Parts: sequence; C-alpha cells; structure tokens
Amino acid sequence: MSGRAPIRVLVVEDDPVAADAHALYVERVPGFEVAGTVHSGSAARRHLERDPVDLLLLDLYLPDGHGLGLLRSLRAAGRTADVIAVTSARDLAVVREGVSLGVVQHVLKPFAFATLRERLVRYAEFRAAAGEASGQEEVDRALSALRAPSPPALPKGLSGPTLESVTRALRGADRSGITAQAAGEAVGISRITARRYLEHLVDSGRAERRPQYGQVGRPELYYRWLSPA
Repeated sequence: MSGRAPIRVLVVEDDPVAADAHALYVERVPGFEVAGTVHSGSAARRHLERDPVDLLLLDLYLPDGHGLGLLRSLRAAGRTADVIAVTSARDLAVVREGVSLGVVQHVLKPFAFATLRERLVRYAEFRAAAGEASGQEEVDRALSALRAPSPPALPKGLSGPTLESVTRALRGADRSGITAQAAGEAVGISRITARRYLEHLVDSGRAERRPQYGQVGRPELYYRWLSPA
C-alpha cells in the first residue's frame, strides 16, 4: 500500500484488555493505523462526530446496546465507514443483518493475529480496487477480495463435527490440559481416535502437547489449548 494514505480504524470493544490487543493487532498490519479505541456505542458516536474513520472494528455486544443498533444509527446519520464485526455471536441471522448494514467481514472470538491480519489485508485489496470495471469478471475479482479463503481440508479419516467436539473438550480443560483418554471419554470416541484429533490440533498450531511424569511407568501426554497470540 505504498503511497496510499493509511486506512484509519476505530476499535469499538467493551473489554479494555481485548480492545488494547485488537488495537495492537491493527497497528501491526502495514497500511492501517488506529484512530482510537472506545468501549461503548455512545463513545463511538462521539468519536466519529469529531473524527470520521474508514473502518470500524466493532464488537457486537456493547454495554449500552447491540453493535448492530449502533451501526443502524450511524447509517441513519450518514456515517459510511465500513465495518468488520468482531464477536462471539454465531447466529447467522445476525450475520445476515450485519451484511445488510455494511459489515464487510465477521471475525469470531477468540482469534489469532493471523486471522485478523488476513481479513484486513483482504479489505485493503477491496478498497484499492477503484475506477470503472471493464466487465463482470473485474467486478467479481474485486468482490472476491473480501471472501475468506476456504479452510484447509482435514487429513483423511478426520471429520469436522468430531474435530469441533474434541476442540471444545480441549478448550474446556483446566490449565494442566487433557489426555487423549479424557478427551475420548468426553466426546464418546476411543483414546486412539481422540489422540489423532489432538495431534492434528498440535500440528496446526492450535494446541501443544507435553509429557507429565508420574511415579511409575511412561509419562502421559497432556494436550493444552493455545490462547490466541
């Protein structure tokens, strides 16, 4: 994005710790700068009145109302900033309503820096597409910049629903982690099968394994979910 003005971002997030983390993430992406960080819808309105921005990184659950309510009021006031929704909400009806109000991306919490970086880079590519399209193909190419890439295929023999179940069991474990035996019992699969899923999570960088030594016998492997960095 050399030679272009930076894309100015307002972080709207009620949790101050998360807000600071999201602001740091944005600042790490070339071509973006944080215009401010606010913790409520009313604070976002006040900020935008004195300092319009290009993009909102918007939490949907704010202490003074839903993020989409804030967005509706901004649109009614003529505010045209684009929006990336950052939320734990998985209700597709909310996603559809957000799209109708100008939400260009949804990022589900918790997320790693790489996830947000990929969304921001794609958004920047979309903004950079300017001028009149020569035809349908060029229009499609511009819109495709906003689409997230397809998730990588799972290794043979692994299924998405079972992976989600194992992931929930792993994330619900205490700080010491969980064994393949315990994960299998929680999900209703064998220890060997559970270990395949846990090893896949380790290989993809979402979990770590470590041996825990007992008084006798071989050490037992414990798996622990890695918090987003």
